Amino acid sequence: MGVLRLQLPTDPRWVNIVEKNIEEILTDHAWCEQKAATNAITIITNNSEHQDLVQDLLALAKEEIDHFEQVHNIIIKRGLKLGRERKDDYVNELYQYMKKSGDGSRVSGLVERLLFSAMIEARSCERFKVLSENIQDEELAVFYRELMESEAGHYTTFITYARKYGVGIDVEKRWREWLAYEESIITNYGKGETIHG
Repeated sequence: MGVLRLQLPTDPRWVNIVEKNIEEILTDHAWCEQKAATNAITIITNNSEHQDLVQDLLALAKEEIDHFEQVHNIIIKRGLKLGRERKDDYVNELYQYMKKSGDGSRVSGLVERLLFSAMIEARSCERFKVLSENIQDEELAVFYRELMESEAGHYTTFITYARKYGVGIDVEKRWREWLAYEESIITNYGKGETIHG
């Protein structure tokens, strides 16, 4: 699927489910942005010796928090409420796959974390595209188009650093494995009013 190389596109009918509960999708989306910022900071914390990585992921973390604020502002403007943090089964499945992978070395650990992050950004980007093209709500259609471009940039950042610091690792082969795994689990999603649901 284009530059993201996702193996299975989201059925546009997922948007019909989303539209029945805008408060839920906005709450879930807000927490996705918060978790993305936290993930970037975790990578910085564990790999602080890579100055370029630190700088780029600091910028990325700030952008994710800015997105959190933007979603929260839409929630307030519409008289809705930001609900409690949601469990993300899709991300948890990817996380388990990451944990069981690699050889335990720092390099392998970094590459796995970067590919895990790239995978989430790729699917989020694809979901935002589907939302922007199919949702009846004009404000949200524009909002998700803008965010889609941002997520594509984040995906590129993570993939680029995996290639740069994955010395001795066949990153391309590993990314193909991640894509195949993601295809095997995404078939269970696209049925709920959450970003990855």
